[in-house]
Amino acid sequence: MGKPQRKLRIAVDAMGGDFAPDEVVKGAVQGAREMKVEIILAGPKEKVEESLAKMDAGDASVRIVDAPQVIEEGEEPAFAVVRKPKCGVVVAARLMKDGEADAMISAGPTGAAMVAGLMNLGSLGGMERPVVGGPFVGLAPKTVVMDLGANIGCQPHHLVEFAVAGSVYAKTFLDVADPTVGLLNVGSEEGKGNEQAKEAYGLLKQSGLNFIGNVEGMDIVRGRANVIVCDGFVGNILVKFSESMARAVARWLTSELADSLDEAVSQQLAKKLGRMLSPGEAIGGGPLIGVNGVVMVAHGASNAALIAATVEQTIATVESGFVARLGEALEKVKDIIKAE
Repeated sequence: MGKPQRKLRIAVDAMGGDFAPDEVVKGAVQGAREMKVEIILAGPKEKVEESLAKMDAGDASVRIVDAPQVIEEGEEPAFAVVRKPKCGVVVAARLMKDGEADAMISAGPTGAAMVAGLMNLGSLGGMERPVVGGPFVGLAPKTVVMDLGANIGCQPHHLVEFAVAGSVYAKTFLDVADPTVGLLNVGSEEGKGNEQAKEAYGLLKQSGLNFIGNVEGMDIVRGRANVIVCDGFVGNILVKFSESMARAVARWLTSELADSLDEAVSQQLAKKLGRMLSPGEAIGGGPLIGVNGVVMVAHGASNAALIAATVEQTIATVESGFVARLGEALEKVKDIIKAE
């Protein structure tokens, strides 16, 4: 008989997120129990123990690694990880570097996860900048947007990298055999947009990807392309707008249906529509793409259910070999990126 298979080990930044540590710990424990993985909670030992004591961990495989420093609200995340090498997100990344964890999760600032990941794991060859992205809204379940906020200022060749990342994501997680790629722009015609968009258009035409040209904001929810590419400045505005729209529509619908439907039914409908409009609601977190390892970032406002969903996504990311597949895809476009 062979040796029993070791459990997947996931390090979790216990103090990352608006509702940390309680909701993060609760969701991580739920993930450990339901998905049979080992969770390593990185955070101030006493605080994490207090959160654990509030719930029944049962037979869940959970342990704590002390990370006494905390990134406070208002700190610049990228600098904070350098000043605070014993904070949860850095300790989690170090556990991966030392071979004690197979993946990590943080609902803290994306910038902190990015810097911690790059410092400890390095970048994936062929990708100059990590990118955050994934399914954008439930109304277009086969459409991913790259970048949703990791990179504010981008060069045209970065958008090609984002397109490759989005294509591999769509193939791996959405089961799309040959993803279509669209460049988010102010018009569909070639030649539209600023210099960044015009140059990126030319590079994408040469990339070998299934590039269908420019797409506009209205095309996102229509699912016109499987991968929609933009820089993080635009992408993050899209995320915040869509999130606020989801909440506003849910409130309006609840009020509008109050006289014609049972309150519980109207609230259920409003909640469902809110999920369809809100990025990240359905799957939890996603990979920080471009780091040489599985680093997952969850929304800062994640509750326990979304943290547990991120644990599930982490397992899928590791088991799919996503990082290796992305490396292979980037190799195919390296000459185009270098030429730019």
